Amino acid sequence: MAYTPVVGSSIRKQLEAREEEILSPHAALNKDSRGRRLPEEDDGCDIRMPFARDRDRITHSKTFRRLKHKTQVFLAPTGDHYRTRLTHVLEVSQIARTMSAALCLNSSLTEAIALGHDLGHTPFGHAGEATLNELHPGGFRHYVHSLRVVDFLENRGRGLNLTFEVRNGIIKHSKGRNDIFPEGESELPVTLEGQVVRVADIIAYVNHDMDDALRAGILKENDLPADIRAVVGERHSKRTGAMVRDLIVETLSAQDGRLHVSKKMLRAITDLRKFLYENVYRYYQVHNEFEKAQRIIRDLYSYFMENGLGHFAGSGWESDGWDSRQNEKAAHRLVCDFIAGMTDRYAMRIYEQVFLPKPWNAQI
Repeated sequence: MAYTPVVGSSIRKQLEAREEEILSPHAALNKDSRGRRLPEEDDGCDIRMPFARDRDRITHSKTFRRLKHKTQVFLAPTGDHYRTRLTHVLEVSQIARTMSAALCLNSSLTEAIALGHDLGHTPFGHAGEATLNELHPGGFRHYVHSLRVVDFLENRGRGLNLTFEVRNGIIKHSKGRNDIFPEGESELPVTLEGQVVRVADIIAYVNHDMDDALRAGILKENDLPADIRAVVGERHSKRTGAMVRDLIVETLSAQDGRLHVSKKMLRAITDLRKFLYENVYRYYQVHNEFEKAQRIIRDLYSYFMENGLGHFAGSGWESDGWDSRQNEKAAHRLVCDFIAGMTDRYAMRIYEQVFLPKPWNAQI
């Protein structure tokens, strides 16, 4: 029987009832959310539920919009078809939504985590992250900074005040080169939706980074080892589809509240990631450009620590009377936050203004 909304009844109440009726017992329900970091008087929206509101807050944020000019793999690409950090999170979101829908999980929560998981990324991708990790006392990790963005930096210092489930999914999404499915549950998000995003992230990047490397001429299709191709397929769409299908089928077969992939698919994904590290991420031309980008970050960091942010940062970042010696910890924090929020092209433009000489244009 077709679902018919009840006129005059709270839309949100109807949506909550529909969640209980349709979603898996392992799904996270809006009504059971652990709530927001700070209570909100107007959180009782009669149309959107909390996870949907989180998704909308993320997509309307300035940090999210800046992702379109942040490096994924290829530095500040001029080609229209290379991935950026924004297209990466969109691909993660769509892959995660597909898996979430098939597993009867909460699509709004899945989407919110996916769209917000990389908000803390620096200019120049992991090259920028590695450099800030060297320069900033206490280190720098993009997933930790993503949480800082949504908790403190966005919305003129008020943050986005997201729900616990979304915040937990954001900070627990990163794997680095560690196991895709770690033995310790403490490394995993508390919701299955967050775990779906964690896997969707690697499915997205191993496939689209491979696709971009082919476009750039760094790789040819036959360079991918035959044993990997035998499992995942010969084309981009086939590879992504094979990984997504395997996770869905294996997880539905287990029905134990955990995500599963077959042994052969897990080995293929792990080997593909290793192949990309060795043949793309460490490719000499990519690496050479990253070294240049790291020099930009180092020089800007040093300059701002010595001179303050000045007019470069604009409203909300004023540093009148700057003296990093009086409060060095606060100075490091401001400089790190400012640089981490830059796009590739903004960082290069500021570097040019600060360090490159300008032709004299005196009026006669």
